[in-house]
Amino acid sequence: MGLIDDLKGKAQGLIHDNEQAIKDGITKAGDFVDTRTGGKYAGHVDKIQDGASKLIDRNGTPGQAPAAGPVPPAAPGNPVPPVDRAP
Repeated sequence: MGLIDDLKGKAQGLIHDNEQAIKDGITKAGDFVDTRTGGKYAGHVDKIQDGASKLIDRNGTPGQAPAAGPVPPAAPGNPVPPVDRAP
């Protein structure tokens, strides 16, 4: 796993050195999507932007739990029902 750890370290170094530029890019990308969709998915775009910015704040270490705490696992007895795709 030396190669993977090496690549992870390099990616974290790049993120750490360019945090603000990456965050600006995330904001611009979200604004672009909002513009192209007429704001139809603004809530979803905002959530993605927030999540990506939090990942950058943690210097690109996805293994760390967010400040809100871990997400509990889904209950095995309650499967997600299939989506009806009929028109």
